[in-house]
Amino acid sequence: MNNSEHNKSIFNNRNIISAYCAWALISLLFFLLFSAKIPDSDGVLTRQDWYLIGTDVLEAIAYLSASISCLRNWLSSQLVRNRNIWLFIGLGMFSYFVGGLVYDYEGSPDVSLADIFFVVTYIFLMLGLILAVVTSRINLPILHWSIVLGIGILGSLLSWWIYQISPETDKTFIAIFLNYFYVVSDVLLLIMATTLLLTFWGGKASLSWRMISAAAFCLYIADVWFSYAQATQGDNYQSGDLLEVFWIFSGILFGIGATLENHISLNRKHRFPGKK
Repeated sequence: MNNSEHNKSIFNNRNIISAYCAWALISLLFFLLFSAKIPDSDGVLTRQDWYLIGTDVLEAIAYLSASISCLRNWLSSQLVRNRNIWLFIGLGMFSYFVGGLVYDYEGSPDVSLADIFFVVTYIFLMLGLILAVVTSRINLPILHWSIVLGIGILGSLLSWWIYQISPETDKTFIAIFLNYFYVVSDVLLLIMATTLLLTFWGGKASLSWRMISAAAFCLYIADVWFSYAQATQGDNYQSGDLLEVFWIFSGILFGIGATLENHISLNRKHRFPGKK
């Protein structure tokens, strides 16, 4: 980041990004050091309650902070790109934050009130990324479009394979609908993230959107792992596996992307004070 930015407030963009990076490191170390299962009094391998509470706190703070960073961009009149992009992403981050709290409170059932917030999260994220794609000057060569198509196909095959290996259970219509919705949404986010990544590859001004693309990839990785773990472990599944740290990384990267976009917009204004 530009060393010329000297804001007296401790909440300047450089400090915010440093805090995000520190939170990512703390989260990774927490998962690496304490995610191992320990035998309980009955000899069953399980994770400690304090560890599960810690992962919930790390994730909640990451998404709440990301929502604040995104909504700050929406409220800023100095932003270069369409501010509604950050409104949608910010609302998606806040919805995921609330959904995570509800999901943990209800004890991780198959279908819960938290799914409403998770569905809203995907809708807002897709609206934000679609708006980002539509308002960008996309001029990808055939090779890059082939990469987007290939990743979309591979992502679809992986998601459907995991869905097919799930144990046959008597699922309600709502549970089946949610499964299909999450699978399709993950693939669509993966395709849009790949398109944005290839479109904004190179240049300092595009760094924020590379972070957003990486955030969408992290969300896909965590969701796919969660689906695979549930499909293979069934009722024996316990949250807190190492790959679930990608949920936290996703929120952190969305926040970093929003902060970088704010920083770049401020620098452009200072560089060209006579232009809007």
